[in-house]
Amino acid sequence: MLGEGQSGSRMDKNIDVVVGVPIYRQGAYIIDKFLANQREIQRKYPSSELIFATNEDDFIGELEHFLSNWGLRGKVIFYGTVKPAYAHDNVWNVACGRETIRQYTLGQTEARYLLSLDADVICDADVIKIMEREIQGYKVVFSGCAIHGLGIGMAGGGCVMLTRDTLEKIKFRCIEFKNGEVIFEDNLLEMDLFKLGSRIKKGFFLHTSHYKNENEARHVIPHPVSTYHRIINSAFIRYLLIRASLFVKCNIPWRLKVIVDRLRGDVW
Repeated sequence: MLGEGQSGSRMDKNIDVVVGVPIYRQGAYIIDKFLANQREIQRKYPSSELIFATNEDDFIGELEHFLSNWGLRGKVIFYGTVKPAYAHDNVWNVACGRETIRQYTLGQTEARYLLSLDADVICDADVIKIMEREIQGYKVVFSGCAIHGLGIGMAGGGCVMLTRDTLEKIKFRCIEFKNGEVIFEDNLLEMDLFKLGSRIKKGFFLHTSHYKNENEARHVIPHPVSTYHRIINSAFIRYLLIRASLFVKCNIPWRLKVIVDRLRGDVW
């Protein structure tokens, strides 16, 4: 999947953490805010590298220009979206982007961790330090973010750190059934991690702001996990729900969250 935007093939031994971000032009509506945030993150953690993955070849030069203008250490890599002929959901772009970043991290760096972020999420500038602290004794750490159209999620791809040995055992992928139902890449990641017996940690460890558009965002601050969130996000329950989703060809965890969040009035 690695493509033209990747420069060089020599492994970079000076990168400790890859910050990987799938991005496309239409979704880059807070690019200046995002890059300003990334500059602060790199100042706090100079051994990190920002990797943009895009499937829009006419966006590569613009993204490289952004990286240069903001003085960021990073690269832009191009990937092709591979999906069935009947598939149309944008989840394929996200899954293929994350998988391309996974391959880059393993093949082009000796980074200990991949921090996977969304391009519309702004994080605490100490995000890497915080997530490194929380991942000790675990293989994957999810920090909760707001979800467009719903409430707060604890296991999405908006802010998640994975160890290198975990990256070697998984692949980012998604499923779209012919009925239009989709199993997201983060759903399948949870399922695969459970099958591997990987220790997963979920919580609200840092400040995040998830933007719906250029000016509107929902903010999450560090706080203890409620009993409600602890139950619905337990690894075993999530595994059972995702496996059931594959059987009935319907994303059960997503549909349940829609119903519960609306009943709770926790929708933005």
